[in-house]
Amino acid sequence: MALAILGAAVGWTIIGAIESNGGVAPSMSLLTPVAWAFLAALLFAAARNTNQRIHVRRERMEPSRAVFLLMLAKASAIVGALCTGVYAGFALRFVDALGVAGPRNRVVAAGITAAVSVLVVVAGLLLERACRIPEDPDDLP
Repeated sequence: MALAILGAAVGWTIIGAIESNGGVAPSMSLLTPVAWAFLAALLFAAARNTNQRIHVRRERMEPSRAVFLLMLAKASAIVGALCTGVYAGFALRFVDALGVAGPRNRVVAAGITAAVSVLVVVAGLLLERACRIPEDPDDLP
């Protein structure tokens, strides 16, 4: 949550700095949320696969693979939270000008991207949870 708030402050500030120096805020492509959705889908698939492998089928996993998946999960959750905030801050910066097409498009694209970034956070946290080994030593294969 703190990372998302920090990201929102950064997103808001960056747009303010660009506009105060006479610049024009960048427009957002709708391909950005598509890329984030693809990443979220990959993370959800990895989380499901890892959960099935470790907790359901009780298979062993190579330590290097488990560490890699855990690092990927942590990084995805952190970066996803920051980007959620940045995109939300970007969208909030233009909410007062929704009557104009340009700002409205920015708000819609940034809002969709922020929502999809939340999915990346959730998928990263699920993958992190799936990487946990069972606590009961008798449950280990």
